[in-house]
Amino acid sequence: MRRLFASLAPDENLTRRQALMGLPWLTRNGLAAQVMETLTIGPFLVAYALIFDASNLVIGMLAALPFLTQFTQLPAIILIEKLRRRRLTSWMFAAVSRPMLLVMASAAFVASPAWALTLLTVGLTLRYALGAVVACGWSSWIRDLVPDEMMGRYFARRIMYMTALGIPLSLAAALFVDNWKAWWPEGQAYAYSGLLMVAFVGGAYSVYCMGRIPEPKMPPAGATLNLREQLAAPFRDLNFRRLIMFLGSWNFAVNLAAPFFAVYLFKRLDFSLTMVTMLTLLSQVANILVLRQWGAIADRFSNKSVLKVSAPLFIVCIFAWTFTTLPDKHALTVPLLVVIHIFTGIATAGVSLSTNNITLKLAPRGRAASYLVAISLVNSMAAGIAPVLGGLTVDFFINQELSLMVEWSGRGTDVVIEALNFKHWDFFFLFAALLGAYSIHRLAFVEETGEVEERIVIDEILIATRQSVKNLSSVAGLRALTEFPIEMLRRELRKRRRRKPRE
Repeated sequence: MRRLFASLAPDENLTRRQALMGLPWLTRNGLAAQVMETLTIGPFLVAYALIFDASNLVIGMLAALPFLTQFTQLPAIILIEKLRRRRLTSWMFAAVSRPMLLVMASAAFVASPAWALTLLTVGLTLRYALGAVVACGWSSWIRDLVPDEMMGRYFARRIMYMTALGIPLSLAAALFVDNWKAWWPEGQAYAYSGLLMVAFVGGAYSVYCMGRIPEPKMPPAGATLNLREQLAAPFRDLNFRRLIMFLGSWNFAVNLAAPFFAVYLFKRLDFSLTMVTMLTLLSQVANILVLRQWGAIADRFSNKSVLKVSAPLFIVCIFAWTFTTLPDKHALTVPLLVVIHIFTGIATAGVSLSTNNITLKLAPRGRAASYLVAISLVNSMAAGIAPVLGGLTVDFFINQELSLMVEWSGRGTDVVIEALNFKHWDFFFLFAALLGAYSIHRLAFVEETGEVEERIVIDEILIATRQSVKNLSSVAGLRALTEFPIEMLRRELRKRRRRKPRE
């Protein structure tokens, strides 16, 4: 045990070269964690819970638990400040949290659906409660490890690799479950149990990788602050407080609708797990194609510049879900879902990367722990309350309907077109879009060096489609417009080839 503690001690006088040599282990850690998260949450968790007849409230609770359990970061701040050994603390709590996946897997072997749901909930709660302590030290540790000037590009590349791994893994897992269900309908819960066991293996390897990442030594402790004073410091920082207000409102808006997308597809549209996973993968492919471009823009200009474009696009995608039923499935439902998922992937790439990076960038180096914990708690509270509120109120909207009809009357001809129809889940998509619009308003008050106008960012992203926009009236122009993510990737590769000879 003493040898283990010594190996996980902070690295004295860590050089830049040593820090950069640790980044491959940080990437491997992300890939292993991607295996764990892909098979633990999202459509797989929703489908697993529905086997045990989970209600909308339970689905909302399961979606909220990863956020509500983040309050365990409060005592973690004291622990980190006292021990000042972030790698050791994160490693130990990560090692204890991973076996909770096996607890979740064991729910499949419980005869009573109610007790199975209880076991699933307990395992998920402990998994993320312990993981929150990991995140407290991890965020501060990684913020000090990765140089500021390469943060955007590095995390864009890391997220891209993680997403590229998640795509085939999600598809393989969905096909496995659907084939298992066709072979043994009564035992489909065992298929999800097997996936959780694979997730445990990925989680265990991520802990191993964590132990190989170097840790910069924390600055000497100054005057000891109590927990209240540490948490109050980020709120006294005017600019960081504005960031907290933006991210809090944003997370509430997104999580009011996002946790129920899978339920909507399963229940209202009657899609299979493979179909739901295919749509998710489509979003992830679009995510990969633009992620590095977002990262380059964030490094060249600012993270806020990326958010000013990607966040409104994300909100438009949420609102577009209301058109997938008018009021039921129609001929354009699937094509519309395809378009929504493509642009959601593009927007998510920019939002996820820039929100993470702007938080790390605005947190002061060396004492980022309390800043990151404060913003994490606010985000978690907002993201946790939203799905629970949704689960409590969703049944109220079952019989509620709001329609907008457009009527054309002529000689012997009456044409009625239903332009809008809000019913059941659609109300949540509408409310989320309105709240998201408010959060974007809060973003305007956040200050970050290098901020540029939205038009410049859009020009950077859509440079490959300018000629296509001029030719929108032609079939060739429309086809080129749909291919712009691929063309953008080609341009990036050509730039790299031209750059190498000059170097």
